[in-house]
Amino acid sequence: MEGSWDVTASEEMSGTRLSFHCWPSSRLEATRSVAPFGALYTPLKKLPPQCAPQTTLPYDPIRCSCHAVLNPYCQVDFRSKLWVCPFCLQRNHFPPHYADNISETNLPAELIPQYATCEYELQTVPDQGPPCFLFVIDTCAQKEEISELSDSLQQALNLLPTDALVGLITFGTNVSVYDLSSDSIAKSYIFRGNREYSPGRVGELLGCNRHPGQQSQPNGQTSMGGPGQEVLERFLLPASECSFVVESILDDLRCDPWPVPNDKRPARATGCALSVATSLLHLAIPRRGARVMLFTSGPCTSGPGAIVSRMKGEDMRSHADLAKNVEPLHKPACEFY
Repeated sequence: MEGSWDVTASEEMSGTRLSFHCWPSSRLEATRSVAPFGALYTPLKKLPPQCAPQTTLPYDPIRCSCHAVLNPYCQVDFRSKLWVCPFCLQRNHFPPHYADNISETNLPAELIPQYATCEYELQTVPDQGPPCFLFVIDTCAQKEEISELSDSLQQALNLLPTDALVGLITFGTNVSVYDLSSDSIAKSYIFRGNREYSPGRVGELLGCNRHPGQQSQPNGQTSMGGPGQEVLERFLLPASECSFVVESILDDLRCDPWPVPNDKRPARATGCALSVATSLLHLAIPRRGARVMLFTSGPCTSGPGAIVSRMKGEDMRSHADLAKNVEPLHKPACEFY
């Protein structure tokens, strides 16, 4: 329709796409919406200078009591130094350092009409330390797939910050946790794939519980001598220290050696591998964020979290099975994950 709002151009410029173009004015209207309210955001998108500040804003965002953030769509009363939240219509006072300087001709970056995207440097969040990446690799894949994945991971490893913590776990019938502290020989600890392990049990089997007096520090690190410190010295190392070892292990990756009968699916212990991975992170960095990166070629068929039987004669579940609640593995898998 001529004269209508060009939504596509706005989406391409801002890197956002919303499932709605008109916010409901009442709770009843919200319940009548066909699609759930949500937004797709493009991380790291290069925005044109007219759409966003060229530098991050070195302060925390101003928030409403409903947790909405001050933005160009808020109504501002420059005389009373108030702003109205467009979501809940709550009237909020500007903090003193805003109220003393704000005017129609002197706007903060987050109120400039064309700046729909702003990036903040949060001042209230303590330093969380370097990022952490724990690679969890399925060896039940085909040889060619494993080789291509190995090449891709080595390229990704070279792009990580030098201080980023890196760990490596492989799984098939069993789960292997690699000790990255030795350059001379690849050492790994094997866990049976048909059971679940608690963090304490993982630490014990890895030999990291010799010093029981672990204490957590405010930044999420663990005190010297605790099991978390041992994990950081052997299984989660900075990329600058372990890249050669990780690349050597990736070069030597092979398919799961356990034989697979023709009438069965491979024993893929995905649930056990994720259980060990989260336990490892819980021991090393209990109060920090980290990323477990799972690379798998099929469904979990063995151990905790299994979603399909190993027997090929048994069909994989369908949506009808889930709706009728006749899939025996569904509920235990949901509880596990």
